[in-house]
Amino acid sequence: MKRGVTITILILIAIVFFGALYYLYAKNQESPVVFKTDKVENKTIVKNTIATGNIVPDEEVLIKPNISGIIEAVYIKAGEHIKAGDMIAKIKVVANVSSLSNTQNQVQTTKIELDNQEKMYQRQKTLFDKGVISANDHDAALLNYKQAKQNYAASKQSLDIVKTGTTSGLGQYANTVIRSTVTGMVLDVPVKVGNQVIESNNFNEGTTIASVADVGRMIFVGKIDESEVGKIKEKMAIEITIGAIENKKFDANLRYIAPKGITENGAIQFEIKADLANKDATFIRAGLSANASIILEKAEKVMAIKESLVQFDQKTQKPYVDVQAGPQKFIRKDLTLGVSDGIYVQVKSGLKSSDKIKVWNQGLLSDDKEDKKG
Repeated sequence: MKRGVTITILILIAIVFFGALYYLYAKNQESPVVFKTDKVENKTIVKNTIATGNIVPDEEVLIKPNISGIIEAVYIKAGEHIKAGDMIAKIKVVANVSSLSNTQNQVQTTKIELDNQEKMYQRQKTLFDKGVISANDHDAALLNYKQAKQNYAASKQSLDIVKTGTTSGLGQYANTVIRSTVTGMVLDVPVKVGNQVIESNNFNEGTTIASVADVGRMIFVGKIDESEVGKIKEKMAIEITIGAIENKKFDANLRYIAPKGITENGAIQFEIKADLANKDATFIRAGLSANASIILEKAEKVMAIKESLVQFDQKTQKPYVDVQAGPQKFIRKDLTLGVSDGIYVQVKSGLKSSDKIKVWNQGLLSDDKEDKKG
């Protein structure tokens, strides 16, 4: 019994021993780890944030009528260039029944008063010619007659205005013809002949007949998230990319940041505006969607390495890299870093342009090469 146990133990010991020998042999047969290296590059690094929005005119003027009625004629169409004072549309006035009735009654009343004052004046003139009354009485009768005559003429003009919107003697002040108040391009004409329009007054915005803007002064209007708004400030440089215009970027300057945010889809958004600086001869249509790349920091032609090559000390959290000192021999070098765009980072000090940096993540370099091939 004891002998059998002893034999079993010896067999187990032999198995473990030979297993250990085989493991060590297999381990020695494995190829040693060969670390690849990457190089220092000279790059321009830009750190930016993106805002989405549209291209719109700096000033868009909405032309509205100052009289209600029906569009009788339209003289312009979208896309035309017009000058201040050019005719846009003509309005046919539709008389208000109540106003028309009151004005007609006023005309009749002033006509009765005129006839009465004329009779009184003729009597006073006859008596004055005979020397019965004084010159003062004659002059008073003449004044009353002239005033009645003026009131009658004014009431007739009021009747014409109620009927047609204008009257003789008003000339350029007639408001049935709507004219442009600015010089620019017609962006939209939302009315047609036969449409009814409402005048613009203190109680009503009125109907827009046309929108006119100077398309030579276009701006970017967009929104930026609250997490980014603290990083930007006015007069920052911006690059505008317009989806409808390929292979072209427009420089702009940030001119406005909204002091109050607006909640959209659960996030706080702040409106921003930027002036386009190099629009040149490119025709940009109002309303085109665009992206604004706001440059937060920029380092031109500086020493840079891939940010993924950087390691951080576990205790001090200071950045460093392993630099090749010989075949598969590396030494640690501490770094001072600058601007980063998330892929490359500026190296202010700690490296030379000829240094070769250890790729501590072996999958990194091969992945980059595959991406370039793809």
